[in-house]
Amino acid sequence: MTRLLRISAWLPLLLLPLGAAVAPVSAADNPPALAPAPPAAKAGVTRIDPTFWWVGMKNPELQLLVYGPGIGQRTAAIEGSYPGVTVTGQQKLDNPNYLVVNLRVEPTAKAGKLPLSFAGSGKKLSYQYELRARSTDPSRVQGVSSADFIYFLMPDRFSNGNPKNDVVKGLREHTVARDTMYARHGGDLQGIVNHFDYLKSLGVTAIWPTPVTLNDMPKASYHGYALTDYYAVDPRYGSSEEYVQFVQKAHQNGLKVIHDVVLNHIGSYSQLQLDPPAKDWVHQWPKFTRSNYNSQALNDPYRAQYDTKRYNDGWFDTSMPDVNQSNPLVSKYIIQNFIWWVEYTGLDAYRIDTYPYSETKFLMDWGQALLDEYPRLGMFGEAWVGSTAQQAFFARNIFAPVDGFKSNLPGVLDFQSQGAIQDALKKDNPNATRLYDALQGDWMYEDATRNVVFMDNHDMSRVYSVIDEDLGRMKMGYAWLLTTRGIPQLYYGTEILMKNFSNPDGKVREDFPGGWPGDKVNKFTAAGRTPQENEAFDYVSKLGLYRKAHPVLQTGKLMQFIPQDGVYTYFRYDAAGNTVLVMMNTAASAKTVDGTRFAERTQGYSSGVDVVTGAAVNDLKSFNIPGQTAWVLELKK
Repeated sequence: MTRLLRISAWLPLLLLPLGAAVAPVSAADNPPALAPAPPAAKAGVTRIDPTFWWVGMKNPELQLLVYGPGIGQRTAAIEGSYPGVTVTGQQKLDNPNYLVVNLRVEPTAKAGKLPLSFAGSGKKLSYQYELRARSTDPSRVQGVSSADFIYFLMPDRFSNGNPKNDVVKGLREHTVARDTMYARHGGDLQGIVNHFDYLKSLGVTAIWPTPVTLNDMPKASYHGYALTDYYAVDPRYGSSEEYVQFVQKAHQNGLKVIHDVVLNHIGSYSQLQLDPPAKDWVHQWPKFTRSNYNSQALNDPYRAQYDTKRYNDGWFDTSMPDVNQSNPLVSKYIIQNFIWWVEYTGLDAYRIDTYPYSETKFLMDWGQALLDEYPRLGMFGEAWVGSTAQQAFFARNIFAPVDGFKSNLPGVLDFQSQGAIQDALKKDNPNATRLYDALQGDWMYEDATRNVVFMDNHDMSRVYSVIDEDLGRMKMGYAWLLTTRGIPQLYYGTEILMKNFSNPDGKVREDFPGGWPGDKVNKFTAAGRTPQENEAFDYVSKLGLYRKAHPVLQTGKLMQFIPQDGVYTYFRYDAAGNTVLVMMNTAASAKTVDGTRFAERTQGYSSGVDVVTGAAVNDLKSFNIPGQTAWVLELKK
């Protein structure tokens, strides 16, 4: 199906009032009230989700959500025969424009066009449903690990590689205005491809764009977190086929791709909200009810059920209806979609937005289904919570199940260490002990090295502004990011000292200078950067490339020493005898550090070399480290 046809498949709305209580929303942000269907709708199958499928999947069961005028009044069957595929059942929904058809695709089934028929009053309807052969490429779906260095970007704000897709007819937001904070700015997939070499020069091995799926909202659609079509790439980034090519090109360049997803909610202009298949497809309340945004109730032994329901079932925002994952049809629909994206594109990992807000049973089912099909698939979730224990609850941990929930998510975004590094980099009263404490709780995780460490992101003030635009302290942050345990993630522009406070958040989502034709400066090049920006870029580049070439910083063990007098010291080391010492003096004044307390890690070594500057350190028994400085020393025997 062509790109425009693919997008428009949901658009001919046949809206039937279902009698469900619909949460009231702002007229400025959201769709009008549901209207009756046109009286003379032409019969036919408008669309089927998943849009196609594969033979040879480990789970042979396939649920089709069929959409078309009055399709729910018909009976589905396979015309003739298709060896290895059977219809095992079908289910009518509240909305007669939908029909659920269940298939069983045996391992013996062959790829081809599955002839489906839908019999009822009037002419029988036919649909050729495509079954494809699975990929046999062993390099697909590589996962992510502590060997990677992630670059996190917003495609709309990074680079515009194809101005022809800036405006797409038929979409609700169809203008580009770079001088307007919440408008589309025109960045796209080709813009990212154009700067693969830039990313590789930093030592980056994985790219994480914010969601690329269709976000056909009337405003602020640039961020992607209110999807309106589970099965389409937003054409302002490129076609779905171009996204497949994007993943392939990334792999050819030694770069992995992380696909950002939202399980908890959809956009209010999704067809599944405008013309819902069933009354309970999303959570309904007598009046609009937000989530309480407080996950503590999920594992509080003294909790009130009201609080857990409000957290899980309340809407994230007026324009983000909360999907009812306790409905098995909804659960199956979502699970199949994210299996579909992996098989279709060969992506390497999922980052899951608002992970704790989804229902716990669904999270276990979703994670298990994906890992059953793709054992190497990487997954890490956003769990923006207040403590290490609460954060560990949402990752694979050592605890017994709580109310049956035992997370199978390999890792999480490490907000605890993120808060700690910002505290350590403060000009006044820096707190180095928080860095130590953030890792001290790692005993709760099955494997804390699967957590993603970062200094800032699209939802918070840029770290360079938080630390008063001090390059010396910024280098301390870079050093920590690229040497501590876990998977480092850098937010786009942090390497060139992009700044601002998230007041509002659009200020930390500005365009990367040089990403658009006609930009006055091009900070993708050394010539376009200021001397200070080049100093920052070069520091990240040297350390990032060193990390990429030295597995000791990727998979080596970590030993940390309790901070003393504002100095935090830790080591990365491996069985081959490679050892890197990292010392951070968070105090304003220089400190003399007694190195003999590190003897269990320095024994057998006589000197060290700063991996960034090349400076030699000839005495490991005593260190004189300047104020607000980090050293990354490769120890020598």
